[in-house]
Amino acid sequence: MKNSFNYFVSGSFAFLGLLCITSGVAIPKLAANTETNSVVKLSVTQKQVSFCKSNEIKLADINVEVNNPLSTNAKDYLKTPNDIDTSIINRLKLDTSNVNVNQVGSYTYTITYNKKIYNGTVNVKSKALPQVDIMTLKSLSFETNTKLSLDVTTYIKEQLAPEVVAAVRLDISNVDVTKPGRYLYSISYNGKLYTNTITIYEPKFGTTTNDSTIKDNIVNKDDSNTNINTNKNS
Repeated sequence: MKNSFNYFVSGSFAFLGLLCITSGVAIPKLAANTETNSVVKLSVTQKQVSFCKSNEIKLADINVEVNNPLSTNAKDYLKTPNDIDTSIINRLKLDTSNVNVNQVGSYTYTITYNKKIYNGTVNVKSKALPQVDIMTLKSLSFETNTKLSLDVTTYIKEQLAPEVVAAVRLDISNVDVTKPGRYLYSISYNGKLYTNTITIYEPKFGTTTNDSTIKDNIVNKDDSNTNINTNKNS
C-alpha cells in the first residue's frame, strides 16, 4: 500500500514537470505568433492609408502651339490625375468649345463634375519663327498713281522660306503715290524692323533722285524697342 502511494506521488510530480516543460515551449511560440499577426495587421493598415486619394479636382494651364489640335481626354487637363480615382475621371465632362486653336491667345475651358464647373486656361502660342541672318530691302521707284504691290517678296532681295514670308509684315502706309517724293517704307519680322525708300516720280522726269521736282517726304518711325536696319542700293 505504501509503495502504491509512493508511485502515485512520483507519477503526479512527473506529470506536473512535463506539463510545465510543455507550457514553457508552447507559450513563447503562441506569443511569437500573436506578435507576427500584429505586425502583419499594422503593415496592411499603413498600406491602406498611403494609397488613399484626395480626389480633389485641380485644373492645369494648357499650352498648345497655334494650329495644333487639343486633347479630348479630360485626364490630360488635370494637375494631379494620379490623385483622383479612375471612376471619377471617367465621369468628368470636358468643354473646349471656346478655344480657337487657329488664333494666338488665352482661352477658358471647363470641366464639369457632379454639376460643379471648374475653369482652366488654354494658351495658344505662336510657332517659333526661323532665324533670318540677312534681310535686305530694295530701294524702289514708281510712277505717280502706281498701285503698290502687297507681296512682300517684291520688296526683299533675298529669297525667303514660305514660313518666313508668311510672318513678314509690310508697312507702306507712309507712301503717297499721288505726290512725287521719296518715302520711307518698312518690313518687320520676328521683332526686327527693316526700312528703305520708295521714290514716286512724274513719268516725264524719269527716275533720277537728283531732280529738283523730287521732294523728300521721309517719315521715320521712332521705336526704341525695335531693331532698325536701313538698306540702300549703292
